[in-house]
Amino acid sequence: MKELHERIRRLEDKVARVLVYVALIVALIPLFSVLFEVFKRGVGVINLDFFTKPTPAVGEVGGGVANAIQGTLITIGLASLIAVPIGIVTGIFLSEYGDSKLSSIVRSFNELLNGMPSIVIGLFAYMLIATKVGFSVTAASFALALIMIPIVSRATEEALKLVPATIREAAIALGMPKWKTTMFVALRIARRAVATGVLLAVARIAGESAPVLVTMGYWKWWFAGLDRPVANLALNIFLFAKSPFENWIALAWGSALILIAMILGINVVVRLLTRERSP
Repeated sequence: MKELHERIRRLEDKVARVLVYVALIVALIPLFSVLFEVFKRGVGVINLDFFTKPTPAVGEVGGGVANAIQGTLITIGLASLIAVPIGIVTGIFLSEYGDSKLSSIVRSFNELLNGMPSIVIGLFAYMLIATKVGFSVTAASFALALIMIPIVSRATEEALKLVPATIREAAIALGMPKWKTTMFVALRIARRAVATGVLLAVARIAGESAPVLVTMGYWKWWFAGLDRPVANLALNIFLFAKSPFENWIALAWGSALILIAMILGINVVVRLLTRERSP
């Protein structure tokens, strides 16, 4: 009887393992099919002109997406300048003063903002900024910053909670105030996890098109000021993919490949930061 139960247990283990592998393969098939299709259609467009020339005019042959790459980097950079300090400070507050009533309110708003559709955030930024300043980099960056803040905040909060209490107690026992302990001891220990959260937030907004379209619109020129719109890779994909011009469709595939490569590069950096160091 005992031997029969052992055989049944081994059989169940093998069946469960096979089901896990089948589920993994089923999940990977659409992912790799998308990556293969984007690479196959986009790699032929990648050349020197693609990285150095701006978007071509309607019906014009050649050109590139240098202005869109510039605009995407500027928009992400400005959004990070807005969101990272706010997100880190919010995460510190939620971690260190999590028992207060204000922290529960802040956490609720954080979760609400994290689950809010990006198009709604874009409409909010449009009503708040674009209606006064006009379609601009500032409005788009503000919308993307709102998407980043809850991600950075949550990552900072969880990273600080993982810092051992004994380290904080040791710093306080040496006469260091609580705020200095948090800023110069706990946050320093958790800096890799915080940096990981920031990079994940950047990867999250890199491919956003809905809030950028609502707040900045399409613009095919170079950066001309924070109160003016600028080209964007995600918008290139959205607009060029449904274009009747073959050159624009090809540039859409190339833009998709570059955007995927950027996000993949960020995720590789995240994995390197989170990898455990060998003793």
